[in-house]
Amino acid sequence: MLTLLKKNDRLGTSLFLLFCTLFCASLLYARMYITQNKAFVLLNWNLFLAIVPWLLTSLMMLSATLRKSKLVLFIFLCVWLLFFPNSPYILTDLIHLKKRAGIPMWFDLLMILSYAWTGLLFGFVSLQDIHRLLYDNMSKWISNCIIVFLLFLGSAGIFLGRFLRWNSWDIIHRPKGIANELSERIFNPEDYLPMWLFTLVMGVLLNTMYWSVSLLKKNSELSV
Repeated sequence: MLTLLKKNDRLGTSLFLLFCTLFCASLLYARMYITQNKAFVLLNWNLFLAIVPWLLTSLMMLSATLRKSKLVLFIFLCVWLLFFPNSPYILTDLIHLKKRAGIPMWFDLLMILSYAWTGLLFGFVSLQDIHRLLYDNMSKWISNCIIVFLLFLGSAGIFLGRFLRWNSWDIIHRPKGIANELSERIFNPEDYLPMWLFTLVMGVLLNTMYWSVSLLKKNSELSV
């Protein structure tokens, strides 16, 4: 029974994520129909970017050929890391929450939270895939430390996207600009305390959420 559940786990998770995505879209399009306003339509784009890390790791997990090559795994991990901050990024879309005509504010709150949670789920599932791959190649303790570090790195990426307006593809289009921006903040951290404070607090929050989800998953597996 447990073996059967494991085999169907990927499909069940994918179907649930699809349901969450459709639920988010239904809230947004209901809002657009009621208000005749496209104020939050970018949430769909943000959610699409949040799905990319999950697509990448799903491809890796489903293809034994890809997993055999250390070089391919490293390239996939680098590309994944560029897009991973997009998954928790939607949490910061709560900054747009305010009273608007034609719709109660609680509706907008629930809609943004739905998108944020769905984006987080895609990100966390993809991070669990990375976690499994790390387990296969190194010790559990080192793997866990890398996951903690990746979440803090993702938090820095959120700051770069939200407040400095850098995008994932800018690493290709404007690599020099990103390098200059990051080097300035790394070598002169005292001049950029807001960024490092945000990274610290958001990193702790994301770690708390990720390890909470992992703990719940572990407990549910033990109860089967």
